[in-house]
Amino acid sequence: MQDMKSLWDLTPLFKDKDSLQVAIKKSIENTKIFEEKYKDKLHALSPKEFFILVETYENNCEDLARIMTYAFLSFAANTKEGAFYAECEMQVNKAQESLLFFEVEFNALPKELQEQFIQQGGKYTYFLELLSKNAKHQLTLPEEKILLKTQPVGVDAFKRLFDEHFSRIKFKFDEQELSEEEILSFLYHKDRETRKKAAQSLSLELNRNIEFLTYIYNVVRKDLKIQSELRGYESLEESRHISNQTTQKSVDLMVQTIDENVKIVEEYYNIKSGLLSYDKLYDYDRYAPLPMSNNEVFNYEDSKKIILDTFKDFSTKFYEIAKKAFEEGWIDSHPRDNKRGGAFSHSGIASVHPYLLLNHTNQRRDVFTIAHELGHTIHQNLSYSVGYLNSDTPLTTAETASVFAEMLLFENMKDSLKKEEKIALYAGKLEDIFATLFRQNVFTNFERRIHTKEGELSTEEINTIWQDENQKMFGDSVILSENYRLWWSYIPHFIHTPFYCYAYSYGQLLVMALFGVYREEGKSFIPKYEKFLSLGGSQSPKDLVAIFGLDIEDKDFWKIGINEVRLLLEELKGIL
Repeated sequence: MQDMKSLWDLTPLFKDKDSLQVAIKKSIENTKIFEEKYKDKLHALSPKEFFILVETYENNCEDLARIMTYAFLSFAANTKEGAFYAECEMQVNKAQESLLFFEVEFNALPKELQEQFIQQGGKYTYFLELLSKNAKHQLTLPEEKILLKTQPVGVDAFKRLFDEHFSRIKFKFDEQELSEEEILSFLYHKDRETRKKAAQSLSLELNRNIEFLTYIYNVVRKDLKIQSELRGYESLEESRHISNQTTQKSVDLMVQTIDENVKIVEEYYNIKSGLLSYDKLYDYDRYAPLPMSNNEVFNYEDSKKIILDTFKDFSTKFYEIAKKAFEEGWIDSHPRDNKRGGAFSHSGIASVHPYLLLNHTNQRRDVFTIAHELGHTIHQNLSYSVGYLNSDTPLTTAETASVFAEMLLFENMKDSLKKEEKIALYAGKLEDIFATLFRQNVFTNFERRIHTKEGELSTEEINTIWQDENQKMFGDSVILSENYRLWWSYIPHFIHTPFYCYAYSYGQLLVMALFGVYREEGKSFIPKYEKFLSLGGSQSPKDLVAIFGLDIEDKDFWKIGINEVRLLLEELKGIL
């Protein structure tokens, strides 16, 4: 079968760049009209008039999202479009300045009037409740504008410096000078000496830059403390929990549950050591491919069929959305010069559809990538029903459909494989889960210790905490070398978004728990799951999970997910 390629059709967004420029001018004009009509007048509106205001606000936001979706996708498809993207961003930011007053002014309303607007907010009730929760942490409009204006020369400047510095660093490997991404890819190489050399090269260059990277991390630590004090957060984590629409209690229960079950990781890597015929695993052996891994080819057409069959067996809605994505220009499928790497599903706007970027290279992992991104697409498409302001999901639930789709594909593929292939499939799935669940939890425990320390930390202090938290996960199964002590320093989430990483663990364990419920309930689970996805971000994760009769603030909920991970390990052991 000929392997066809898919390309995006952006005309549902805009016919061309000229029509986009007309839309930008119109949006700037509309946001100014909105500001002139409503600024300093919220207190005088009736609930009905306030509802019309929020509808108008949502329409303005969606118009700007249409513009930035087109600009972003143009840039992703061809990175030479950077100037066009930057110009659109500047113009849209100009329009957004006219909308900035709304949230600040709403949160400054008398409590009684604010509650009245919330109670009679209809479909916007939860959105308004979220704004209200931030009220006590919001500063005055002039103060917020000052922070917005100075942001590029504050901690954001150090974040940019971190990114630009790493983009310039080269890692020596044999006679080559490699990028960070290239040197990290060698940690997955089948040859042990190659992996060891890659780890040494990475560590050597990190060590050359470690004082500089330590300084940036200390700036980030100080900024988090200052921001928390200015905005009156009860803890350094609270702002992240508000953003993720979850509670400290549920996060603590999740972390505790994962900490109590790290022996799963240790047991797996002891098995992997035997499969590789190694006496001991070192840090550079963690991602070593198993000897039974093969190079079976999955071209794009094969991948489409496998995924569509998987979705069709599960849900007609899932199948229909995925089929549209393949047939109606929602996907840019293959790598090419100047195209962005990686994969994503961009939600776009309800009046159009999501757009998926892939870089398909005919490997089995590419099939799982398509399933993952189509999971996002299905979630985004279903959530359009609750409107633009409600459709965006917090990270704690954003990965639900994507990881669930991967699990559906895994279940569909595993029974058709020979023993050797099945071992490799199970090992790959467990290692993916460990990377998302246990490793990100290590990152969270590391950050909790780092950010509660007073004053500037030395490199050695940070190294020691990093090594200690990682060794707890691996136990006696993996020896972490002295080189590994430095590897905290290239993790961008520690710099860009402190306490971001726990949401990956949260999402992964949430999915495993839901998949456990699916195993128990079968087809009766599917309508509830479709409802869960259709509600997008219009309800809290706690209320969404309650659809299944579960409670994220009950430790037993998190145990369901852990038991699913343990089941995968037991199934692997049963194959061996």
